[in-house]
Amino acid sequence: MSPSDNIGQHSEDLALRFLRQEGLTLVQRNYRSRLGEIDLVMKDQEDIVFVEVRYRSSTKFGGALYSVDRRKQSKLIKCAQHYIANIAHHAGFRFDVIAISPASGRHDIQWITNAFDEF
Repeated sequence: MSPSDNIGQHSEDLALRFLRQEGLTLVQRNYRSRLGEIDLVMKDQEDIVFVEVRYRSSTKFGGALYSVDRRKQSKLIKCAQHYIANIAHHAGFRFDVIAISPASGRHDIQWITNAFDEF
């Protein structure tokens, strides 16, 4: 496992713990299809929430939140459409982003709900 894999795993663990504290429940971790991967699939009441977790140690290039560009959004949407078509046919859906950055010996977590306008 590479150092970036460890950071990614740790970031997903932080995000999962945070979202559970906010009342969401885990449906699946690292959902993969030929179209891509979704870090966390969560449930918020009756809605399915597709969560992209991003970690950046620096804000030099806009930080974690800004790393979810249009290309990344498009891949996530296609992967989510595969999930919807094959697994969760009759539910509400949304995309959230968890952006994590280091902050004075702890982690700063930003939770953006309904992060994608077009879905």
